[in-house]
Amino acid sequence: MRNKVHIAVKQKVATRLFTHLTLLIASIIIGLPFLWMVTTSVKSPAEVAMFPPIWWPKVFRWDNFSRAWSLAPFGRFYINSIITAGTGVFLEVSIAGLSAYAFARIRFKYSGFFFMLMLAAMMIPSQIALIPNYVTLKYLRWINTYQGIVIPHVSSVFGAFLLRQYFLTIPSSLYDAAEIDGLGHFRTLLYVALPLSRPVLGTLVLYLFLAKWNSYLWPLVVTNTQNMRTLPVGLAMVRSAEYSIGPEHLMAASLFVLAPVLVVYFIAQRQLIEGIAAGAVKG
Repeated sequence: MRNKVHIAVKQKVATRLFTHLTLLIASIIIGLPFLWMVTTSVKSPAEVAMFPPIWWPKVFRWDNFSRAWSLAPFGRFYINSIITAGTGVFLEVSIAGLSAYAFARIRFKYSGFFFMLMLAAMMIPSQIALIPNYVTLKYLRWINTYQGIVIPHVSSVFGAFLLRQYFLTIPSSLYDAAEIDGLGHFRTLLYVALPLSRPVLGTLVLYLFLAKWNSYLWPLVVTNTQNMRTLPVGLAMVRSAEYSIGPEHLMAASLFVLAPVLVVYFIAQRQLIEGIAAGAVKG
C-alpha cells in the first residue's frame, strides 16, 4: 500500500514538472521575439547589422526612441487611437449589453429565430462589408472622420452572445426582485445584470479594446490624411519608403504601439482570468 502511494506521489510530481517545463518552454518561445524587439530598439546601427547577431547591446541607445518619435506625428496618432478605440468600445459594449438583455430576459415573437440570425452574422468575414461600408460613408460624407472609423463597427455579435449567456446564469429571483421594486428593463440591466456580470464585462471590454487598438485595415481604408491615421497605420507609414530609418528605429516605433496594450493587459490581467473562468458556464 505504501509503495502504491509512493508511486502515485512520484507520478503526480513528474506530471507537475512536465507541465511546468512545457509552459516554461512555450513562454520562452513566445517571449523571445518580444525580447528581440526590445533589445533591438536600443542598439546602434552597427550592432543591428552584426552577424552572428547579438542579443544584448553594449551601450543602450535611448535616442532611438526620440528619433523614431520625430519620424511621424505619433502624438496625433495616439490621440486618434485613444478616441476611436475608447468611443468604439463604449458604444459596442452598450449595444451588446442591450441586445444581450433583450434576448435573455424579454420574451417576444421569433426571438429564437432572430438570435440564430444574429449568430449567423459571426460567420460572415468583415472584409465582405468593406466596400459597401465605404460607399455608404462616402454618401454620408464620413470619410476621413472619427465617426467613419468608429460607427461601422459598433455592433458586436460576439459581445451580445457572451453577455446573454452570462445573463441567463443570473438567478431569476434577482430579476423578479428588481421587478417588484419597480425597476424597468433598462434599470434592471443597469443595476442588476451588468454589476453581476463584471468579470465577463471586463473581459469583453479588454478584448474589444485590443481589437480596436490594433485595427489596421479599416482605418487605412477610411482615412486619407496623416492627421486622421491611427497608431497601426502610422507605424506602417514609418516603415514605408517615405522615411529612411533603420531596424532599431522601427522597433522603437513598434514599442510606441505595443506599450499601451501591455499596460492595459497587466492592469486587467486578474479581471481577464476571472472573466474566462466565469464565462465557462452553460447558458
